[in-house]
Amino acid sequence: MDGVHVREMTEADIDAVAAVRVRGWQAAYRGLIPQAHLDGMSVEKDARRRREFFSRGVGDVVNLVADGPVGEVLGWACFGPYRDRDLPSGDAELYAIHVRPDLFGGGIGRALLTESVSRAAERGFPRLRLWVLEGNARARRFYERAGFAPDGGQEDYEVDGVPVPEVRYARPLAPIAA
Repeated sequence: MDGVHVREMTEADIDAVAAVRVRGWQAAYRGLIPQAHLDGMSVEKDARRRREFFSRGVGDVVNLVADGPVGEVLGWACFGPYRDRDLPSGDAELYAIHVRPDLFGGGIGRALLTESVSRAAERGFPRLRLWVLEGNARARRFYERAGFAPDGGQEDYEVDGVPVPEVRYARPLAPIAA
C-alpha cells in the first residue's frame, strides 16, 4: 500500500492500536474462536491493558504501528524474545500482528511483518517464531508467503474454556552485517 510508514508505537497510539486489535480479532477469528468471546471484546478494556503495559515499560518488546498517508494507525505488530519454555532461548517471537479489517490484503500486514523480521534480525535473533490458529487459513498463507513454515509445535489456546488448536511457525533470520 502506498504511503504506509512503519514506526515504533508510542503511548499516543494506544487508543488506535486497541481499536485495530479488537476489530482485527473480531474479523480474523470469527468462526475460529467462541463468538461470545469476540462479542465481549472492548476497545476501552484493551486500551486500559495497553496503558498498563506501557506504564511498566516495554522492556525487550517491540511494538510497531503502520501509519497511513495522513498519520492514522492502520495496523500493529509486536515481537520480542520467544516466551515458551519448550525450546532453548535465543529466538524471537512475533506475538501479534493485526490490520484494520477494511484494509486486509492491502500490504499493511506485509509491511509490518517485513519490519518485524528486519528488526528481529538487527537484534541478533537467529529465528522468528509465531503461533497461528490452525484453522486460520488466510493467516497461514500470509506467513508461508513470507518464508515461515510450521516447525512441528502444536498446542491448544484456551478461549472461554474452549480449546483452540494453534500451530507454531518459524523462519530463520539472516544476520545483519555490522
